Amino acid sequence: MTSVIEAALYEAQAVRRIDAAAIAGGIPGQVLMQRAAEAAWQALRQRWPEARRVGVLCGPGHNGGDGYALAEIARRAGHPVRLFQWGATPTSSTARPFVRAWQAGGGDTAPLAAALDQDMDIWVDGLLGIGLDRAVSDDLQSIIKAFNAQGRPLLALDVPSGLNATTGQVMGAAFEAQLTVSFIAHKIGLWTGAGPHFAGERQLARLAVPEAAFEGEVPAAQLIPEIGGADLPRRFAHAHKGHHGHVLVIGGNEGAMGAALMSARAALRSGAGYVSVATRAAHVGHMVGAQPELMVNAAESPSALAALIRRASVLAVGPGLGQDEWARWVLDAALAAGLPAVLDADALNALAQRPQRLGGTVLTPHPKEAARLLGIEVGEVEADRPAATRRLQRNFGGTVVLKGAGTLVADGSLTLRCCPVGNPGMAVAGMGDVLTGVIAALMAQGLAPERAAALGVRAHAEAGDRAASRVGQRGMIPSDVIGQLPGVLNP
Repeated sequence: MTSVIEAALYEAQAVRRIDAAAIAGGIPGQVLMQRAAEAAWQALRQRWPEARRVGVLCGPGHNGGDGYALAEIARRAGHPVRLFQWGATPTSSTARPFVRAWQAGGGDTAPLAAALDQDMDIWVDGLLGIGLDRAVSDDLQSIIKAFNAQGRPLLALDVPSGLNATTGQVMGAAFEAQLTVSFIAHKIGLWTGAGPHFAGERQLARLAVPEAAFEGEVPAAQLIPEIGGADLPRRFAHAHKGHHGHVLVIGGNEGAMGAALMSARAALRSGAGYVSVATRAAHVGHMVGAQPELMVNAAESPSALAALIRRASVLAVGPGLGQDEWARWVLDAALAAGLPAVLDADALNALAQRPQRLGGTVLTPHPKEAARLLGIEVGEVEADRPAATRRLQRNFGGTVVLKGAGTLVADGSLTLRCCPVGNPGMAVAGMGDVLTGVIAALMAQGLAPERAAALGVRAHAEAGDRAASRVGQRGMIPSDVIGQLPGVLNP
């Protein structure tokens, strides 16, 4: 299969259609289920090679059939296996042969609740599958939460039970898996929102489904790949600083100098030729002292700001901007300039109060800012991050970056971009200011806004992972990430 398909993320219903197309194309459903079980068993053996006792949790549907198939493989391999059933035994024509094989081989089946009292080396989750679109029942929620509290090692088949495979929302409760093996195609819900936490390590088992089965199915998203030299603007031997663009960071209101400073530092470390800052007069000397490579100017009048904007090629507006009168007229001037721009923080809060469509602009909201822009609650954004990202782009134009676990990028095309890297250590104030500077610097060097947004998100997250490997996630600060940017952006 092509790398494009390997990196594609699909909604659950699309994967169901691909599965049906594979069966219509001549692959029996039982063959696909057997392949799924074999792939999951191999992944289990590789991840937990010392595990002997296997507990398999099965539901009444297709996912339960996968569980029975895996249980029979494990039993034939000589492992002590216990199977625990929730609800009715799977009865579909695809699952029945595997249920019969388990029973004929002397395999016993106990109620799911009994699993809480069992001591197994590894557990396999085959309860609910990718079709879940409503809250998990109270009794099952209690069992799932008890499993998670005990910290049991768990392999999830296709999707951790309780996680919406399309939206990444936890439907009341979800298993915290250490490894999830997705069948046929990646599901987008495992890659954004709560998905990365509950899915753990994610592996794809394609089950030898032919490319023809994917025809007509547009991925919901594509994973943003690792950055290579060909992704970045070429640097010529005769280049000078003007060839690499001029970023003007606008922000740093009274008491918020640090946000603008971090954004400007990130732009420097991401390759911009010039980086200027338009800020309050009281901050000029302090900023220059903190980072002498910056050109820092007071922007206390429209004429002073206009002169700074005329020299810039890309604007980064919002870090530390505030919401007072100075912030309002500064933002108005920046938007009226018509330059390519990255809007973040208080620039987005102001945009929520005075909505308008913006071309050539990248918006970088976190979920709370996204909720303000859409006029909804934060919980609604997090309940369906892909839908929220698309709606933001439709409402405001340009390119939208919805930050958070599995950051999403929308540029108006049918397929989103999703960041597969990053870590919880980046959940600290100031990380968004760094991202603003990275994206603005890439735009200044000639990348289109949508391309700069995707590459900037990936570079920012990879730098965060490198920083975490050096200092640890707890206590990591934005400056640690800024220091890793040149290594990421010089592949």
